Amino acid sequence: MTDGLEGVVAAETVLSEVDGAAGVLIVRGRSLDELAGIARYEDVVALLFGGFYPDLPADIPVALGRARAEVFAEVQALDTGLMDRTPIEAMRALTARLADGDNAQVAFRLLAAPAVFTAAVVRAKAGHAPVAPDPTLTHAADILRMLRGQPATKVEADALDTYLVTVADHGLNASTFAARVVASTHAGLTSAVLAGISALKGPLHGGAPGPIIEMLDEIGDPANARAWIERALARGDRLMGFGHRVYKVRDPRADALKSAVRWLDARQGRLEFAEAVEAAALAILRAHKPTRSLQTNVEFYTALLLEALAFPPSAFTCVFAMGRVAGWLAHAREQTTGGRLIRPASVYVGPMPQKAA
Repeated sequence: MTDGLEGVVAAETVLSEVDGAAGVLIVRGRSLDELAGIARYEDVVALLFGGFYPDLPADIPVALGRARAEVFAEVQALDTGLMDRTPIEAMRALTARLADGDNAQVAFRLLAAPAVFTAAVVRAKAGHAPVAPDPTLTHAADILRMLRGQPATKVEADALDTYLVTVADHGLNASTFAARVVASTHAGLTSAVLAGISALKGPLHGGAPGPIIEMLDEIGDPANARAWIERALARGDRLMGFGHRVYKVRDPRADALKSAVRWLDARQGRLEFAEAVEAAALAILRAHKPTRSLQTNVEFYTALLLEALAFPPSAFTCVFAMGRVAGWLAHAREQTTGGRLIRPASVYVGPMPQKAA
């Protein structure tokens, strides 16, 4: 049996290619190097959605701004019951209030939902009123404004755009596969996105960046890094931010996000500290596990970037969903327009009934 479906081809896609051996990510014919730091999230939405939504709006930024305003009405359902939930559970519950469907209008509301609902949940947990969207802003700029209650600088909005673009699609990862399975039943886009969110929240997928901040805070000083990491490995702990299921070399998204952190001048001291921890971790991993290539992955500098933009670690996975939802929606439409119901076989290894004597 193939453990975790390793090496099994489950779909053909025009959306993205992950070359783990070369450390290359291609999104619809464009390399990550071309997109990161240049394209806005709205540009990548247009790239991913093209050809899959016959009713795709001509002006993507306007449509996405309007969708943010539309889904904000659901924030009124943020009651005390949801406030007791984690941010991603509350965001998922609010998203579940959106009508299902299979057209571009539904897709744009789902694109807007993680951004609007996460900002509202984070503010509510801090005792602040939700901030209504400004449809005239870019998606990244409005996310930061809704989160913090004040306009973001261009540098900050550009940094968040880089993150959203970098994580928008990444092959047939666990959450995208979950979304495609649900889409293959023709359940609707909302159902597919809810499946994606549910898979993403797991600590082995999108739930990993938060603990990296805890690790950095516990280490405290570069001089403590080696001893802290050695103790963690001796306990059998997984070192978050290092190693990837697909990449056998450095995750190309890590460098894109590291560059974005560098734009935020006020974070240079934190960045230098993180680079020292990264260097210590890579050296120790090479010594402890010489037969495995455990390199820095996207989670390490994701944590640093989102911390710099004032997202609390408890909401990091929600921000991941803000970017990845574009990929889920594109894959869902690709599956429904050209694929069959996903129904893999299994091999029974349990007991057989006893034959009568």
